[in-house]
Amino acid sequence: QVQLMESGGGSVQAGGSLRLSCTASGLTFDDYAMGWFRQAPGKEREGVACIDFKGQNTLYPPSFEDRFVASRVNAKNTVYLQMSNLNPEDTGTYYCASARSAFCGVRYRTAASYEYWGQGIQVTVSS
Repeated sequence: QVQLMESGGGSVQAGGSLRLSCTASGLTFDDYAMGWFRQAPGKEREGVACIDFKGQNTLYPPSFEDRFVASRVNAKNTVYLQMSNLNPEDTGTYYCASARSAFCGVRYRTAASYEYWGQGIQVTVSS
């Protein structure tokens, strides 16, 4: 049984930083790219980062590439999302997901490119 468990969420003031973690079990972690998504209240889930199976290549939508950094430690079956300069629009539920391949393809922002999902963790940014 595959499980992905996010941690590290919480509340932070605008301009602050948070680091999310996602630990996986039940799959060969270093065979798959990993993605991070978020869903704000009343909005669709959107992809914010993808990191390939070795952690050598990352992809971000343009609006996130200066503030979000994904990394992974395969020996710990864990992927991270370092978020900085947060603003209230970053408030939402953040999810990690394991991709269906080892690489972040052109559809890295599409939920269908991922097979397994964590339950999500709340991030709240206050002004």
